[in-house]
Order: sequence, then C-alpha cells, then structure tokens
Amino acid sequence: MRRLQIRPGARARTIFTGLGLAALTALTACADAPAQPPEQVSRALPATRWDHHPQAAVWTRATMSAATGPASELVETVPADIETFCPGYAEAGARDRGAFWAGLFSGLARFESTWNPRAAGGGGRYRGLLQISPATARYRGCSIDSGDDLYDGATNLGCGARIAAAAVARDGVVAGRPGDWGGVAADWPPLRDPAKRGEIAAFTRAQPYCAG
Repeated sequence: MRRLQIRPGARARTIFTGLGLAALTALTACADAPAQPPEQVSRALPATRWDHHPQAAVWTRATMSAATGPASELVETVPADIETFCPGYAEAGARDRGAFWAGLFSGLARFESTWNPRAAGGGGRYRGLLQISPATARYRGCSIDSGDDLYDGATNLGCGARIAAAAVARDGVVAGRPGDWGGVAADWPPLRDPAKRGEIAAFTRAQPYCAG
C-alpha cells in the first residue's frame, strides 16, 4: 500500500495550527471564566484612612494581626463607649473588631504623624506613625531592638496595639469623657479633642465592619 508522505513544512504547519487552536481555546475559556465578585475583592482588607499610602496594606494587616494576636484584649473587650465609634462592634466577630481598630488607628495616625512613618516629635522622643516613645514601647513589651525600630510602620502599629490593649482592658473604654479620659485617649491626646475624636469616629462608624 502506498504511504502518504507529508512534507516537513506541512507537518510543522499542522503542529502549529493545532497549538494555535489549543491556545485559542484556552484564552476563550479564560475569557468566559467569571470574574471575582467585587464584594469579595473589597473584603480582602477593610477601608482605612491611610489607604492612599503605598504601605497601606502592610499597615492594615499589621494592626489587625496585633489586635487579634498579642494585643487580643482589644477584640476581647467591648468598651462602654463603643457605640460612639462602632455601633456593630458588640455583635461583630474577631475579624471585624480587628478591622475597627485598624480604622481607628489609621485616623489617629493622621493627627499624630500625618501618616509619615519617619515622623519624630518632642526632639525625637516620640517616633513613627503613632508617636510612641521607646521607653513606653519597652515597658509594654514591644519587640524592638532600638528606638529606631519604631520608624517602621508595621512595628509601630503593632506596638501601638499593645499599648492600647492594656489601656482599653484596664479602663473599659475607647476614649472615655472629659475629666475621665481612659483607654486609647489616656496615651494619645487627639482622642481628647472633640473635633479630632469626632472625625475619627465618623469614619469608623460609616464602615461595613461597624454596621452590625
């Protein structure tokens, strides 16, 4: 029986044609695949006041990890004045409670450092996003080798969460009230200022993680 001979060029064209069809099929399948729902994308990280900053995701994750980990008193405590800041907090799970604290610290950092991780106040005594002193950081057991570590945003926020957790658990409030400041306001003056406190609370109250 006579064999059908295929010229080398024809064989190559046949192979490439097959590959082309396979690639086209794969591309079509990708195009037809449903996109990830927007609500799932937005749920990856909660909204914060520092979202415009290149390090926003790192800072948010660091705060939430601290609030649900070494500073877990934050999510375990339901402060007496939480309705002012986060109406749905009492019914929220640990993740949403951690998201609230990230939102609150992002607002606090605006007034403490204008979101500048290299900010230094009091002649260098207070450092970083939340203007923490090295002495306070060490007293609260923050993991720092030197005071300059507080210029790292994630380190500063993790330390801030530890400091805040001790105060919130002790006083049972986020901020307290004039003449009886406590919680976060015991260490961070912006929460004692009515306008600044109002701005911070207005942002967190408006977020889905505080809706209940």
